[in-house]
Amino acid sequence: MAVSFDLFGTLVDADRPSDPGAAVADELAARGVAVPADWADAYREVHVDAPDGAEVPLAAHVSAALSSRGVDAPNNAPRRAVVAAFDPEVRTRDGAVEAVRAAAERGPVAVCSNCAVPELARRALVRSAFDRDAFDAVVTSVACGWRKPHERAFEAVADRLGVAPADLVHVGDDHRTDGGVRSLGATFVHTEEVPLPEFPDWLEGRPCP
Repeated sequence: MAVSFDLFGTLVDADRPSDPGAAVADELAARGVAVPADWADAYREVHVDAPDGAEVPLAAHVSAALSSRGVDAPNNAPRRAVVAAFDPEVRTRDGAVEAVRAAAERGPVAVCSNCAVPELARRALVRSAFDRDAFDAVVTSVACGWRKPHERAFEAVADRLGVAPADLVHVGDDHRTDGGVRSLGATFVHTEEVPLPEFPDWLEGRPCP
C-alpha cells in the first residue's frame, strides 16, 4: 500500500504572510528592486497563461508582474524574494508523525502538496518533527507542474512511489483538492472523518497489499 499525505493543514501548520503581496514587495525592495507604485494591483493580476490545473510558480508570477510594469529584476531576485517572504514557523499536527510511521510500515510514503513557492515544502519538513527519511518522495505542484485536484499531480506521486495511481491512498483535509484522487480510482481519506491519531487504526483495518 502506497500512501501520500497533504502537507499544509494536514501534517503541519505553517504561518503565512497576512498580505503575501506586501511581504514579497518588502523582500524585493530589500534586494534593490524598484517595486511599482501599483504593486498590489500588479500582484493580483494574471500574467502567465497556463492550462487549467497547471501550477504557475510564484516566482514566475512575480517576475511577470514586475515586467508588466517595466521593472527589471536581475540576479534571480524574484525567486529569492519569494523564498524569503514565505519563511514560516512550522508546527507538526497531533498524530502526524505516528500516522506517517504507520503508513511506512505498509509501503512507500510521500508528501503531495499544492505549493507554488520553491523550497517551502522541504523547509517546512526540515522544521517539523519528522525524521529526514520519513518520506520516500516529496511532490509539490511547483515541482511537478500540476495542482491537486488535477489527475497529473496524483499521477506524479504514484509514479514516484512506483505504484499504479488506483493503488494510492491519499490523506488530506480538503475534499475539493485532495479528494481529486478519487477520479483515478484511488482512495481518499479526509482528516475530519479519520483524524490523524486514528489513521494507524484505520490502516489496520485495511487488507494487506
